[in-house]
Amino acid sequence: MATNVRPRIRLDRKQAKKGDLIEVKALVSHVMESGQRKDASGKVVPRQIINKFTCTVNGKQVFSADFEPAISANPYIQFKFRAQESGPVVLTWIDDDGSKIVGEESITVS
Repeated sequence: MATNVRPRIRLDRKQAKKGDLIEVKALVSHVMESGQRKDASGKVVPRQIINKFTCTVNGKQVFSADFEPAISANPYIQFKFRAQESGPVVLTWIDDDGSKIVGEESITVS
């Protein structure tokens, strides 16, 4: 999977008070090939899915998920975390072949 993919990320607030819940919505372009289809010549199309997702804030993990082949192409994810400190909000998707798609926003916590 090409690592030049730019995910769409949206935080419901970029400024928050310590302890506030922040909602994250993210969409990434990816084919999510399950490895169960065959091409026109009858050969199995190799599996290539995003299998791991993590979100860190200022280097500390606040959310993670493991994906399986049943996840659709161009996966959308939505979750919340509790704001504790200001810093970069980094979302990372890891593919079967080890390639990463990384997106970043920032949050200011007072």
